[in-house]
Amino acid sequence: MKLNYIAFAVPFFAFFMLLEYYISVRKNKKLHHFNESIANLNIGIVERIADLLTTGTFFFIFSWLNANFSIFSIESTAVTWILLFLATDLLWYWYHRFGHTVNLFWASHIVHHQSDDFNYTAAARITVFQAFARGLFWCVLPIIGFNAQMITVLLLIHGTYPFFTHTQLVGKLGWLEYIIVTPSHHRVHHSSNPEYLDKNYGDMLIIWDKIFGTFIEETAEPKFGLTKSLGSYSFLWQHFHYVLELTVAFRMAKTIRQKLKVIFGGPNDIDGRIRLLLERKLSKKTVDIDIKYSKKLTNSIIAKTIVTMTILFLTILFSEFITAFTIFLITVFIVLSVIATGAMLDQKKWIFHLDFLRGIIIGYLSFSFFPNSFLHLVIILLGGLGVLFYQTIHSKYQNFLFST
Repeated sequence: MKLNYIAFAVPFFAFFMLLEYYISVRKNKKLHHFNESIANLNIGIVERIADLLTTGTFFFIFSWLNANFSIFSIESTAVTWILLFLATDLLWYWYHRFGHTVNLFWASHIVHHQSDDFNYTAAARITVFQAFARGLFWCVLPIIGFNAQMITVLLLIHGTYPFFTHTQLVGKLGWLEYIIVTPSHHRVHHSSNPEYLDKNYGDMLIIWDKIFGTFIEETAEPKFGLTKSLGSYSFLWQHFHYVLELTVAFRMAKTIRQKLKVIFGGPNDIDGRIRLLLERKLSKKTVDIDIKYSKKLTNSIIAKTIVTMTILFLTILFSEFITAFTIFLITVFIVLSVIATGAMLDQKKWIFHLDFLRGIIIGYLSFSFFPNSFLHLVIILLGGLGVLFYQTIHSKYQNFLFST
């Protein structure tokens, strides 16, 4: 039975998130906020399911580039593995640096920096757009001559190590601070303190920042998040607010040069008033990080998140035995789920419509996996009752979630 063991990354990282939370509570440190943690997990969940597509796609691209355009033919030896590690880390540094200084790349990378918390859940804030942009930079490697298998192994390492630098529980690490990226270095990178902006881009080695002049040591206490807090936990708003800002700025630009500056300039070139305009039109702000949710709403969000992560784990684990159409439907279900929990955090009143769609998908998938006539009849009956009493169920659903 060919299982996809990459699925175990889900419980692996979840274990360390829970461990960090447990230790922080024991040490009486307030490092986690419920709304921030759920919003962080939402983004990580979608990235994991999308990884089923992006990993295979880039493996094919790397193989094709290596077969048709490689400059050298590099064999797997101890020396070439070291060279590949250095090359991968150097490319990451420049991808990451462009991700902060070029709007085209910042539009995808900004999501990773939106959380006002800094902990292991914040490490999960990797979007599929960011993974795609990263992959484009790494296309240099197969052209140099490294094969796709070697590159994929290194990318798995690069996807694991940075997770552990997203914590406030680990202090400075002595002589290691001079060589590798430590939690202290990465706290600086996620900080919005003026003196810390655009510093410490390294992924595994800090030497690149020291070589290219972007290193700074952690001295003052970092304040995490964007320089202007987003103040919303909507999955969609978090992903697309900056794209909308760039779109508005591009339309407002009068000359070709100004339009190119919108795309290839830096975040400081975009008028901050554009976001305020878009927020008034499209987003209801939830600025209080310590907002109190009802117990029923909190429990519903937790239950929905656990169910979604379980489905994510099982889908990846058994992906070799699931049809492409079924994976597509599960992906839609997962995306609807994280949009719904983000909307619940923002206390939107239209969540039921998404959950009704989720119910339809679950009904279809249930019958697909267990094609039983009686089950088919039950699913159709429940669906019919749902449509017939849609407004009544909607009203009771809202009262259940949002009544105190």
